[in-house]
Amino acid sequence: MLMACGISCSSYHLLFSSGDGRDLLASRKCSHSPFPGTKFLSTSICCGHGLQLKVFASGKSEKKFRKDGKSSKTFPIKELPLKELKRIPNEVPSDDKANFTSSTKVSADKYPSPSRRQVLQACIGTSCLLLALGAILRQLTHLASAEGWAVVNPSGLSFDFEMWHLELILALVILISSSRYILLKTWPDFSKSSEAANQQILSSLEPLDYVLVAFLPGISEEFLFRGALLPLFGLNWMSSLLVGAIFGVLHLGGGRRYSYAIWATFVGFAYGLAAIISSSIIVPMASHSLNNLVGGLLWRITSVSKKQDE
Repeated sequence: MLMACGISCSSYHLLFSSGDGRDLLASRKCSHSPFPGTKFLSTSICCGHGLQLKVFASGKSEKKFRKDGKSSKTFPIKELPLKELKRIPNEVPSDDKANFTSSTKVSADKYPSPSRRQVLQACIGTSCLLLALGAILRQLTHLASAEGWAVVNPSGLSFDFEMWHLELILALVILISSSRYILLKTWPDFSKSSEAANQQILSSLEPLDYVLVAFLPGISEEFLFRGALLPLFGLNWMSSLLVGAIFGVLHLGGGRRYSYAIWATFVGFAYGLAAIISSSIIVPMASHSLNNLVGGLLWRITSVSKKQDE
């Protein structure tokens, strides 16, 4: 977001006083000057905004020249044609042009990609925070339920796992990953939003980092939203939709548009239903993490193939 501007001068005249006290050009005393013996030379530098600068010459300097028998020298000023003066500000060195181009590209990129270290630190820190919030909320809900409040005990969504849960997890991964692939091909706004999010987060990562970035958010987000918030509103499809909408809204920003929030709402609703059906928080955790991993790996493979084609 840089702007380059140039100022062209229309005239540049320097007028000097001669040694015998006579003005070579229109030199006059300033009647209103606070310095009585001061003459100001008719020096005008007219720039793009009409700014005029007046240069003052002391009369004492002129007397000193008279006393020493020396005469002031007049330095000839070469006047450049108006066309050349207008052309001067536009002549930018090649290095400056390169710097201007690169800085313009950086500023035009609204969502620059953070470094690998920054992404991993943010992922770990945010995941720990979500886990802590989920644990606190589950404990408070458990205490409220024990005191007879009209809230569902979060222990209804346990960490138990049964073999048939694998089928549910596999079904969710196939449903969500295939739906995402179809939307990327048929919904341009969702495709741009998804690409912006992936470019910002995944572009600086190594292949093994994808496992960490996929599973930590998947586990921590499901622990908070499905493991803590969902029991607070009730274990039914309406509560699942409400929590899914909250989940979707919180996915706005960082290049993600409303289309991405709608998608996240649908996904959150599906994870909520899976948690209610299985009575286990492990099912949405595993489904979410695997879908993150599949989406990230597909994006990396696609981006690498595009670079090779270029």
